[in-house]
Amino acid sequence: MRALLIAAALLLLGACASPLPKPDPQQAWVDLYAPAGDLLMADRLDRKRWPDGRYFQVGPGAHELLVRLQFEASRGGGMGFTSEPLLLTCELRLRYDQFAAGQRYRVEARSMAMTAQAWLYDEQRNVLARGKVMRCGTAI
Repeated sequence: MRALLIAAALLLLGACASPLPKPDPQQAWVDLYAPAGDLLMADRLDRKRWPDGRYFQVGPGAHELLVRLQFEASRGGGMGFTSEPLLLTCELRLRYDQFAAGQRYRVEARSMAMTAQAWLYDEQRNVLARGKVMRCGTAI
């Protein structure tokens, strides 16, 4: 479990070391957001591994985004005692058919007990798509 935390931290630190590329005006830019303490990473674009976990950049039209949300979930112990929290990772899929060139979008995700939720928003904060949880677990 600690090895997974260390690997995630190193990946995040490595990603933070390089600046984000400038958005291509011929493509749509998708930012990622999760509450403090949770880690949301871009994973796949149209079922192909995405090279940078901090954002997506997509051409106009329909796309499928797969993100990973990592968070701590507490599991209740017996008689009111709680045990060590679990580190869970959930894969969430978002599909949207009308990405537009030059537009910015935002995927927001949050944990809910032992699962997660995600939404895709446009710049006016309109919900464009809801994420579907593909799977959640301790070793995804």
